[in-house]
Amino acid sequence: LSFRTSKTDKTKVSSDLYTIQIGNSFAGDSISVYVNDSLLLNCTMGSTALTLQVNRFAEENALMIVDNKSDEITPFSLNPKGSIVNVEKENGKIAIKESEQQ
Repeated sequence: LSFRTSKTDKTKVSSDLYTIQIGNSFAGDSISVYVNDSLLLNCTMGSTALTLQVNRFAEENALMIVDNKSDEITPFSLNPKGSIVNVEKENGKIAIKESEQQ
């Protein structure tokens, strides 16, 4: 897990890096975010979006979002080359959309 401070508003993405963007649709929800078996985040979300950047550390990686209230797990296989992953809550379900790096 790496935290970065940038003087520009652009999100930097390099190869072998996952940028996980958790939308503000989770406001008030308690969630946990894992990559493989590593816990990255376990908190009640505020009203703002959150971005996590994680270096790829295995040949194959899985993102798991856990709704701590219902214990529902949403798994997602990540691109082995790194990617930008948007996580939103739509109609009560967790939606994960991945796009390639630019």
